[in-house]
Amino acid sequence: MQDIYIDDIGSGFSLVLVHGYLGSSEMWNLQKEFLSKHFRIIAPALPGFGESYKAQSLDNINSIAKFVLKCLDKKKINEFHLMGHSMGGMIVQEMVKISENRIKKLICFATGSIGDIPGRFESIETTRNRLKKDGLKETLNRVPQKWFVEGVNAKYYYFCENAVKNISIEAADNALVAMKNWRGYENLKNIKQDTLIIWGDKDLSYNFDQVNTLKKNIPTSQLDIFKGCSHNAHLEEPQKFNETVKNFLS
Repeated sequence: MQDIYIDDIGSGFSLVLVHGYLGSSEMWNLQKEFLSKHFRIIAPALPGFGESYKAQSLDNINSIAKFVLKCLDKKKINEFHLMGHSMGGMIVQEMVKISENRIKKLICFATGSIGDIPGRFESIETTRNRLKKDGLKETLNRVPQKWFVEGVNAKYYYFCENAVKNISIEAADNALVAMKNWRGYENLKNIKQDTLIIWGDKDLSYNFDQVNTLKKNIPTSQLDIFKGCSHNAHLEEPQKFNETVKNFLS
């Protein structure tokens, strides 16, 4: 666990936050500030990303899921609520699959049931090829801005800029490989937890078919659509997002 950063703030029942592609623990800052008044917030930066940029990155969703569970084991956290954003939403679905009954409530935010997402603004393989061809700087200038309706002018876009300051091409590509090769559709019916699905209706990464697949196949799930938001609804409508999460978990 060397070189791994994990935010651990607040008290009460644990809520674990798993960030997405090119993310960091800081991407949850607006949630940590609010939700730590009600829960113990555990927010790791995944290996190779954000504050954990020195750690060796992983290229498999199952391996990342096991990594997060290992972090929780080290903190002796046995039961917890769980929220994952984007790639983190794939990771949390995988955590449900391998963690038996440790997870009490689940939030799948701006995510889907397969990694190679039909309808994404470009295929994952295209992103990989452009990463290698155009370089890291161009990719980091191009991709994160698509996660906000207002692009680089969004109020909290700087969280994305901070998250990628030290990332490597290897880490960026390994995560793309992990997403491309992951498929969670077959396991949706086995998710027994009460599940909240959150999606912004302007999301260019995951279209309605993706979140509707979750809604139709996870037995006890509900879908909350944030109108006028893109992929980062938690940074575009933070107050509404935080209240939605708190109310669901309460």
